[in-house]
Amino acid sequence: MSAFGIPDYEITRVLAIDPKTLRKHFWTELEVGHVEANAKVAASLFKKATGDGREAVVAAIFWLKCRAGWREWPAIDDLGMKEQRALEAETAERGTFLESLLEPASSRPQ
Repeated sequence: MSAFGIPDYEITRVLAIDPKTLRKHFWTELEVGHVEANAKVAASLFKKATGDGREAVVAAIFWLKCRAGWREWPAIDDLGMKEQRALEAETAERGTFLESLLEPASSRPQ
């Protein structure tokens, strides 16, 4: 039950035992149950993400958003002026109002 995220106090209700008894006799299960469950789910997700087909694409996108910090950017036309400026400030790309702050192309390392 701990592996599924069920809190200790609910486990004690189901087993009809005192919380101290649960912790005394099942402390290992309480400590590692959720870690083992997370590892199984992560392994399953990784297997799907490195496979083929639509399911693999969805799993890979989820993995990259969670683990690699990837995120989706809204279409610039869907944003207001304030949001457009904020997004441009994060990216500071050529063609934005921040272009003048970037190093000239000739001074950048190739």
